[in-house]
Amino acid sequence: MTGVGVQDDLADEPFEIEAVEAGAWLPGPYGPDDERGTYNEVTPQKTASALAMLDTPRPVKTYNLSETLFEGFPAVGGRVYEQTLCITGWPAPEGFDGITNERNEPIGPWHITSLEERVSTTYNMGTKINGLHHVGVNGTFYNGYKLDQIARSYGTTKLGNESQGPIVTRGVLVDVLGFKIASGGADTQQLENGEHMLEDGYRITVEDIVATLEWEKTEEVSPGDVVLIRTGWRQLISLDPDRYMQGMRPGLHLRECRYLAQFRPAIIAMDSWKFGVHRAEFGVDMLPHQELPGRYGIRVGEAVPSDELSDDKVYSFVFCFSPQNARGAVSGNCPPIALGQPAG
Repeated sequence: MTGVGVQDDLADEPFEIEAVEAGAWLPGPYGPDDERGTYNEVTPQKTASALAMLDTPRPVKTYNLSETLFEGFPAVGGRVYEQTLCITGWPAPEGFDGITNERNEPIGPWHITSLEERVSTTYNMGTKINGLHHVGVNGTFYNGYKLDQIARSYGTTKLGNESQGPIVTRGVLVDVLGFKIASGGADTQQLENGEHMLEDGYRITVEDIVATLEWEKTEEVSPGDVVLIRTGWRQLISLDPDRYMQGMRPGLHLRECRYLAQFRPAIIAMDSWKFGVHRAEFGVDMLPHQELPGRYGIRVGEAVPSDELSDDKVYSFVFCFSPQNARGAVSGNCPPIALGQPAG
């Protein structure tokens, strides 16, 4: 596949805006009409190879790679999660402020009572995989799709979730936090609950990624893999939600993103709410959000927890994800899962 080669350099220089607006990233790496980016690397053969990693006579553990949503989950930009219980066929208990159906007695000869919920949310909060049209450059997204041409009241006519489909592929945990702790604890901090995370604003380097994979004895990233980066920042969801949202997050910057991009992964995901390092010198930095999808067709994942994988020393696993099959949707927060076999 042409168009996504090894970079001439791995510098932090931002892309040249004039060149990109003139079409420097076109056509996309998978042809001028493509909408799936590096999901194209998740072929039936890739899926078979991922499943073959499992030693099937041994037990296989299923890992939930999603934060638990709740009302008040820390989020930005007016994004909310609202869930209300609805009771039918039974009177509401004292103090209940949810929804009650007029039929507050058991229904029919078999005395039916039921519960359900009403939910209002945005797909871009909590754990999510962002689409290739989440962030663009001057109204243009992956493969040259322009906002003025694809935006509709309900969503978009191109690049929406319905064009993506589910993926089952190899996942790779880059457990930077685990590596740092095992190496003496440099660049980490201990929190009040006894857990650790990387230092505020710590920039994960290419050298950190390479050293972590060597420490894990994990084979390098290959096309179609999903890469999960562990920083420990998610501990703040319950400990300090304001710091979780506003603090100086550890993470990747452009050099590291460009390094990983040369392997053509399907997704690169962090365990913090926003992808990328947050440091004062970078300001409000969205460059990785623009370049990974716009140039390489690589999706960005956020708030994807990986602590349980780390605890079990599961560094390579089967990654499964299917976004909401919603026409024109930009992001998906259906929970990804991993299938793995703990060491030992």
